[in-house]
Amino acid sequence: MARERAVVVGAGGISGAWFGPLIEEKVDIAGVVDLNVEAARSRIAKYGLDCGASDNLKATLEKTRPDFVVDLTVPEAHCSVTCTALAAGCHVVGEKPMASSMAEARRMVRASEKTGRMYMVSQSRRWSELHARVRRAVVGGRIGRLTTINCDFYLGAHFGGFRDEMASPLILDMSIHHFDLARFMTGAEPVGVYALEFSPAGSWYAGDVAATCVFEMSDGVVFTYRGSWCAEGCHTSWNGDWRLIGTKGTLLYEKDAEPAGQVAAGKTGFHRKLRDIRAPKAAVRHTGMHGALREMLTFLRTGTRPQTECHDNIRSLAMVFAAIDSAAKRRRVPVRGL
Repeated sequence: MARERAVVVGAGGISGAWFGPLIEEKVDIAGVVDLNVEAARSRIAKYGLDCGASDNLKATLEKTRPDFVVDLTVPEAHCSVTCTALAAGCHVVGEKPMASSMAEARRMVRASEKTGRMYMVSQSRRWSELHARVRRAVVGGRIGRLTTINCDFYLGAHFGGFRDEMASPLILDMSIHHFDLARFMTGAEPVGVYALEFSPAGSWYAGDVAATCVFEMSDGVVFTYRGSWCAEGCHTSWNGDWRLIGTKGTLLYEKDAEPAGQVAAGKTGFHRKLRDIRAPKAAVRHTGMHGALREMLTFLRTGTRPQTECHDNIRSLAMVFAAIDSAAKRRRVPVRGL
């Protein structure tokens, strides 16, 4: 049995992606909390756990004294759950997005600082071999100095339920992944954004489900994002289709295929002679939520800070709310984290 004890908060659909890794890592699950106690009991029974179910987080933490909390609640509950857990002396790993507003996100960061407890966000797409390969190629200078990042994301997604009624379903619920990947894969940080949200003809969503965003990034890099959740046919990958341009060449990452591109190999001619390149290999043993869990366990055992700790992840969240603000104001707005 691992040394670490955890309480899981939230027994909805996303929890199914977490209990497997928790059990595989032999984490002692000391309790499952959900406003629907029957849902918590159902998860406990499904995974054969030896713990109690509850709808009272504070009481469960006082009783079980876990090392960390796994927050799998809806975004509107993240601030309350995380701050309660931090105040109780627990570290927290929570699902994305960090919070439902920047004010809440900043409150959570301050709570982490005040209590001295770690709060990290599970930005699951960071733990991917392909994304690590893109990062090694770009940050490692394979295409020269980065100048341009383009990401296209187009799907006809018929979810039903709450997403159909959201005001900004694409940017709020999905684009956080792509915005965070732009930061992760390139090392560039957001400075400002011009954004337009819109509702294409024939949309089955109540809110604006398509967007075009132009982010000014650090070092003069420009990141252009185009996306829609009501685009039928010719779908991109869920990770988006990417073109990254540098002073020496271009890297493409499309349809979740191996990242590859071309760099200039000559110095004369209207079109320079080109040489094919591939992104260098990268080993990522644990992917998705399992990767996030491993980073939390590594922190508990060695003190190594997770890459998505709250001071970093709030920058990705800031891109989301800045884009929405820009679209509402119809002008450029700065991207401010803390």
